[in-house]
Amino acid sequence: MAVPVTIQVGGVKRFAEAFGKEAMTRCSFAFTRTHIHNRTYSSTSTIPSYDIVIVGGGVVGLGTARQLALNHPQLKLAVVEKENILAAHQSGKNSGVIHAGIYYTPGSLKAKLCVDGLNLTYKYCDENNIPYKKCGKLIVATTPEEVSRLDNLYDRGQKNNVKDLKIVGPEEIREIEPNCRGLRALHSPHTGIVDWGLVTRSYGKTFENLGGQIYTNFEVKEFTATKEDGDGIQYPVTILGKEKSTPLQSKFVIVCGGLYSDRLAKMSGCNPEPKIVPFRGDYLLLKPEKRDLVRGNIYPVPNPLFPFLGVHFTPRIDGDVWLGPNAVLAFKREGYKLLDFNFKDFVDAASYRGLRKLAMKHLAYGIGEMYRGFNIRATVKQLQKFVPSITIKDVTRGPSGVRAQALDRDGQLVDDFVFDSGEGELASRMLHVRNAPSPAATSSLAIAKMVADKAKENFEL
Repeated sequence: MAVPVTIQVGGVKRFAEAFGKEAMTRCSFAFTRTHIHNRTYSSTSTIPSYDIVIVGGGVVGLGTARQLALNHPQLKLAVVEKENILAAHQSGKNSGVIHAGIYYTPGSLKAKLCVDGLNLTYKYCDENNIPYKKCGKLIVATTPEEVSRLDNLYDRGQKNNVKDLKIVGPEEIREIEPNCRGLRALHSPHTGIVDWGLVTRSYGKTFENLGGQIYTNFEVKEFTATKEDGDGIQYPVTILGKEKSTPLQSKFVIVCGGLYSDRLAKMSGCNPEPKIVPFRGDYLLLKPEKRDLVRGNIYPVPNPLFPFLGVHFTPRIDGDVWLGPNAVLAFKREGYKLLDFNFKDFVDAASYRGLRKLAMKHLAYGIGEMYRGFNIRATVKQLQKFVPSITIKDVTRGPSGVRAQALDRDGQLVDDFVFDSGEGELASRMLHVRNAPSPAATSSLAIAKMVADKAKENFEL
């Protein structure tokens, strides 16, 4: 019978030491001393056992699982997902853009993974008959101030090796997008669109074809140390699910938890920060008879004073055109509706010092985003800066998505990848992907290669 015990966690083991100096300079790492309350389970043949269990059935988790199966066909692998389908949240509820890598700091991990990921995505889609479209993107300057920022973006794109990027004037803007107006624009012809939910499920199918096992309806409740038996501990980590889920045992665990990555990391002795704060983005839809107003992606020039990008035009692979989104605090981590509310999630976010600092710094911006969430006319006014002919009669309310934004205690958005192993008994067996920011979907295959390589090193596979 399992005996409840309390384990004092100690002995720092930094994930960065396993990943080397390069990762230490490029990624953020967070560690703390803490107490975790574990229940122990004996290693037994009645509990399914694996070499590696990947937590999270999204695009990063399944991309990683697929890569591990390709790299290590001898290993027994499994994925656990808390929903009854794959790609239920961020991976299936995003804008569907294949990003080119223009915005990101040259030399950063984020920039490199995006550019590599774009090429890997198109190759994967070609090999697996997944439809996509290279519809391109215009980043449009509508004021003289934005023109100067556009030049900086072009310089970034060049340094990031974004293919065929060029600056175009008003006439060329109209040739590319007849209904768009602007002073100047950056044109990225290789930016594309795809159904990332379909891509994620394809990763899952490939993983299963390679011998992997996927468990849905498995919401992780706890990671525990497996109790030693007479033959020693072959599978040191027991993964407990909620309700009637059968426990799993594993030698190692990789966690790609998206909106719950901070809570899952805390379960195995990691620092509770950076905290995930959910931001909902509400879209409008162009009415079917007005879809010809837009051919490709039309984006604003980012304003460095504000934390989010602003409204844009995004064609979809199914023919829809999404307009938006705004960015407002979601009162539930998976709250896709305006009035969705979860008391625990709300208190968790509202009581966090980092969110309060962010809110005070950008109070006027936040009020404007909330206003546009309620007032369609206000959103249309923003869109008219780029496509003057669009009217409120041309749009309807559309879908919403929730973004897992990692935030530090000083109110800064964590803009690069964060990995963690934590401390204590389970640290050498765990690898947490704490933050995989946009463009995580575009970068998913490149991220998967990186995580698989680091898992090989860290776990001595």
